[in-house]
Amino acid sequence: MIINPILPGFNPDPSIVRVGDDYYIATSTFEWYPGVQIHHSRDLVNWTLAKRPLERKSQLDMRGNPDSCGVWAPCLSYADGLFWLVYTDVKRFGRFLQGRA
Repeated sequence: MIINPILPGFNPDPSIVRVGDDYYIATSTFEWYPGVQIHHSRDLVNWTLAKRPLERKSQLDMRGNPDSCGVWAPCLSYADGLFWLVYTDVKRFGRFLQGRA
C-alpha cells in the first residue's frame, strides 16, 4: 500500500534518478539547512534518508539569505559511475531586468 506523501514533511522540488534497481530523490530545503536532502528507495514506496550532501560552508553558505530564498530545485543525475548534483543558492528574488523581455 502506498501512503502519500511518500516523503512526509517539507520536501519540495524533487529530482529523481534511477541507477540499476535503486532510486534516489533529491529535494530542497530553501533557506533552511541542510539545503538538499537525498533519499533512497528500491520500490518507490519506502524511502530512507541517504545523504545531506552539502556538508561544508564552501558548498553552501546561506548566511543572509532572505525568506523564501536559499536552495531551489536541485537536479540529481548519474553518469560514468558518479552522481552529479546541481543546485542554486538564490540570494534575492523579485523583478529582474525590468522592462526587458
